[in-house]
Amino acid sequence: MRKLMLLLAAALLVFGGLTGCEKEKPAEKTATAESAAKQDSAPAATEEAPAEKEFKIGFVYVSPVGDAGWSYAHDQARMELEKRPGVTTSFVESVPEGADAERVILNMARKGYDMIFTTSYGYMDPTLKVAGQYPDITFMHCAGYKTAPNMSAYFGRVYQARYLTGMVAGRMTKSNVLGYVAAFPIPEVIRGINAFALGVRSVNPDAQVRVVWTKTWYDPATEKEAAKSLLDVGADVIAQHQDSPGPQEAAQERGVYSVGYNSDMSTFAPKAHLTSAVWNWQIFYDHVVDSVRDGSWQSGQYWWGLEHGIVDIAPFGDMVPQDVRDEVLAKKADIASGKVAVFTGPVKDQSGEIRIAEGEKAGDAALLGMDWFVEGVVGTTE
Repeated sequence: MRKLMLLLAAALLVFGGLTGCEKEKPAEKTATAESAAKQDSAPAATEEAPAEKEFKIGFVYVSPVGDAGWSYAHDQARMELEKRPGVTTSFVESVPEGADAERVILNMARKGYDMIFTTSYGYMDPTLKVAGQYPDITFMHCAGYKTAPNMSAYFGRVYQARYLTGMVAGRMTKSNVLGYVAAFPIPEVIRGINAFALGVRSVNPDAQVRVVWTKTWYDPATEKEAAKSLLDVGADVIAQHQDSPGPQEAAQERGVYSVGYNSDMSTFAPKAHLTSAVWNWQIFYDHVVDSVRDGSWQSGQYWWGLEHGIVDIAPFGDMVPQDVRDEVLAKKADIASGKVAVFTGPVKDQSGEIRIAEGEKAGDAALLGMDWFVEGVVGTTE
């Protein structure tokens, strides 16, 4: 009997244990379901945020980047953009103006660039053509005047810096003959020559500026020979509007002075280099890239000057006296503040005809289309 009772007790314990396990299973399922529901409703912070879209910028250069000059100045700014989070850049250098330029610009557009900067006057029409095919890309063309809904023209008032370098040259010349190695007879270059000449004659009315055209943007040998031809007719200061330091080297070899362009060219001719008219493109490129990325960009004509710091003059050479430095820097401050405008009348052309009346300031339309030389320039606009 005792044995029977023990067997019945064991059976009851086993039965009770089994029913207890069955009661726990639904509770576990409920807890799991509640946890899943809480996870489904939790903020997405537990998931990885999607990566920001890469912002791609392309640059097209007319000459080698090198270590001085026009393309070099643009590339210095490009490299600063490259440091920005989410931004990648690339460039193609030594692209001839014309069909080759269109091919390069089109290739960038097909690769999905967000912005494309084309940095030479002769790229204007190719840029406009490609912009029409890719309305979602922002195109920025340097030195031209044509625009589209997704394409702007931009430049800087480098003629202001040219005027200041002319003042230095006018003070430093002894022969009163200054040479100017000019690129192409387009308004950009003509305007720069005129500003330089006005600066020269503001401090030295007897001086003249002789012009030789090379029809090049970057050809060191041709540009150096052009400078030599000006030295042969008595020029003792050489200025230029090209990328290469060829004219600077020619001046130093002859023991005279020089004025550079685009970037500080003193390393190429330290004994000759008075100063340069220089660019700081980073100021503008930061602004326009920000405006495209935040959606505030608008098409138009951008033309900044000394007041923004996009143009300036390079440090003076050791040979420039302190009084000349002070005079030039005072004028720089006046131009930057708007107190003085470079092209303020009376301004005469080579024939003696007044082109800008006394007290008048030339408007941007007149400056952008300038096709005549001021009094004191020797040469033709063709």
